[in-house]
Amino acid sequence: MHAIQITEPKSIKLIDLPEPAQPGPGEALVRTHCMGICGTDLSGYLGKMPFFSYPRIPGHELGLEVLAVGEGVTNVSSGDKCSLEPYVNDPDSPTSRKGATNCCPGVQVLGVHTDGGLRESWVLPARKLHAGNQLSYDQLALVETLAIGYHAVQRGNPQPGETVLVIGAGPIGLACLEFLKLMDLKVIVMDMVEGRLGFCRDKLGIPHSVRFQADGSHLAELEHLTGGQLADVVIDATGNAKSMSTCFEYAAYTGRVVYVGITTDTISFPHAPVFHRRELTLLASRNALPEDFDHIIRVIADGKIDTAAWITHRLDFSRVPTDFAQFTDPSLGAIKAIIDVN
Repeated sequence: MHAIQITEPKSIKLIDLPEPAQPGPGEALVRTHCMGICGTDLSGYLGKMPFFSYPRIPGHELGLEVLAVGEGVTNVSSGDKCSLEPYVNDPDSPTSRKGATNCCPGVQVLGVHTDGGLRESWVLPARKLHAGNQLSYDQLALVETLAIGYHAVQRGNPQPGETVLVIGAGPIGLACLEFLKLMDLKVIVMDMVEGRLGFCRDKLGIPHSVRFQADGSHLAELEHLTGGQLADVVIDATGNAKSMSTCFEYAAYTGRVVYVGITTDTISFPHAPVFHRRELTLLASRNALPEDFDHIIRVIADGKIDTAAWITHRLDFSRVPTDFAQFTDPSLGAIKAIIDVN
């Protein structure tokens, strides 16, 4: 059986693995049909992902087919098409027992902490599969990205009539926008790349955009768009420490700021002039919850989200060792690249 392995930073190769065993109790044997390339995969390849260890089979944005299930599995059956919730938590931890399976202290993310799905077939915990037989495998591979955005929106808890600003129009920012545009809100997107803002306007139907300017002049444009009130909810999806340190300037009085991007850098900001004065709330958003996956599958099936515009590039499994590196170059303009596995 073939798999793709990142052996060390900037080194990726095709390897042979033994055929997987039949699934045990609570497990499922699955075939990977396609995988979405995400920022985590790219950072792992470049050696910039702090949670990534080597060698590692990447892949957690997956469209999967169930081949067989083990004893006691009732949530999926052989032949089901599924999305993967790749956060393998300890069900008995106090955090998991209170429903926060997304940030269980011992959570292991498939494709990051342990091997993921960039292989032909494999065995995994069946409880992490979410059936979506009405969707294509491409659509199922996008559910995890959308789930992270949806969870961040839920953390911000925008109310009807409020203004929400999303900073960063990469895949996670786009995922936030997909759900925000379904709500009774004024939605604004900010990015430093005009091409990304154009994608948001033309493909997602987000009419209000602000291009970040190094001289700070974009703040005046945001004030103009909001009548001087700024944003009730700010979602920072950049993973950039400088952006995450300054984004409080865009928040209205009593606003909420959500960090969904990740950085290992120290974040610092003046407390009294903005954060304290405006009585802001800062929230983190990590991964997603099981119910988020089921909700997103229903939303896509109902036609409320069109994922076709997301997929801008495709790559055959056999060409991953030679062609994967191109996706680390932002000038390629990839929104979402899909690897066809089976």
